[in-house]
Formats: sequence, structure tokens, C-alpha cells
Amino acid sequence: METFFGHPYESYPFIMFSIDHITMIIVFLLVTCFLYISRKKLAMFDKSIRLGMFLGLFILEALYHIWLYKDGYWDISFTLPLQLCSISLILCLILLSTKSNVIFQIVFFIGITGAFMAIITPELFLGFPHFRYFQFFITHMLIIWTCLYFVFSHQYRPTVKGLCWSFLFLNISATIAFFVNKLTEGNYMFLAYKPTNGSLLDYFGPYPYYILSLEAAALLLFIIILLPFRLKGLLRKKQHKEEDWTKEYR
Repeated sequence: METFFGHPYESYPFIMFSIDHITMIIVFLLVTCFLYISRKKLAMFDKSIRLGMFLGLFILEALYHIWLYKDGYWDISFTLPLQLCSISLILCLILLSTKSNVIFQIVFFIGITGAFMAIITPELFLGFPHFRYFQFFITHMLIIWTCLYFVFSHQYRPTVKGLCWSFLFLNISATIAFFVNKLTEGNYMFLAYKPTNGSLLDYFGPYPYYILSLEAAALLLFIIILLPFRLKGLLRKKQHKEEDWTKEYR
């Protein structure tokens, strides 16, 4: 147990795109498919599912801070909830509790893009079967699954206005993180330097120019995940117009 919940970094190395990493990606995809296929049945157990997701996120995040604190690793320079996925996790807890559409709009964009990037290129230093390995992947997957659950089972839909509010929220959060980095010598939202174990940011240019590239990439990703909903809406409107035209000329 001490090894599982300790800090033996040499004993549990994490290798990107290893079988352990790919396994978690496959699990993520399978559960995502399940959420879609079973969307109507899951809606019948809404309170239980939202409670389960809430407890999963809350307990795993609490255990993460306990894991850091018990061995003296907790530090204000990286443990404040100012990383993109930490912010998304808190927003997911609020969404699961309130079912707020405003919160959904924000966390849909920043949560899905941030958590998906973290799953594909994780900044993780402990691999299978360590606690941190499971905690990292499950919390990031739960952020995305929470958003998709509200899309699939509750028919929530992201909007253009939601995209704008999310981008504004992202920039306000980044501004706060920037000044906190100066005070704590931290690297919240990777605004001080790139992740040390490699990530998509390696392709965005040197510091500080990659921050501007990251802004553009975030906006582009927001547009990409909104696009299917916009296209579906336009197709539905076109179909309704054709049906109205057919009825008129019968």
C-alpha cells in the first residue's frame, strides 16, 4: 500500500504511448461509446449517475492532495486549482450539482479540449499500477464523460455564445494564473514554460510565442468541437423548411 500510495518514481515509470497509456485511451473510447449507446437508459438513473460522477471526481481529487501532503510534496506552486483541468474539474462538480447550462457551456469547451490533450499527451511521472496513474486518467476522463453525459442524455448543446464566454473565461483564468506564477514561481496553465516530459506544446514554438499559438489552437479546437452541432442544427432547419414547403404545395 505504501508503494501504491507513495512516491517511488523509479519503480513506476510512465512511458507515453506504452501499452499502459494506450489501454487507458481504449477504455476512454469504449466508455464514451457506451454513454452514447445507452444515453436514454442512463437518463432514467440521472441522480445516481450524477452523484457517482460527482463522488468520483471529488474523492479522487481529495486523495491526490492527501497523497501529496502526507509525504511533504504539496506545494503552492503547483497544487492550487489553476491548471485548466483543475478548473474544469471544479466546474464539473458545479454542473453535476446544479445542471446549470451556463456552466455546461464553459466546461464543455475548456474541459473537453484540455482533458483530451492531457489524456493523449499526459504530464505524468508515475505509471501503472500506481495510484497517481489511475487518479490522473480517471479524473480527466470523467471531465469529458460529464460533458458528454449532459449532451447525450440531457440534450444540452454548446452554442456560439457559449464558445465566446468560454474563450473569455479561459483568458481571464490565464491572466490570474500568469500573476500567480510570478508570485509562486509555478507553471500554472504552462504559462511559464512547457511541460518537461513532452507535449503538443513542443510544436507551438519557443517561449513566450507558444502562448499565442496556444491561444489560437484553443480557439480553433473550440470551433472544431462546436462545428458538428452547428452543422446538425443547419441540416435540421433545412429539413424543416423542405417539409413546410412540401405541405404548402400539396
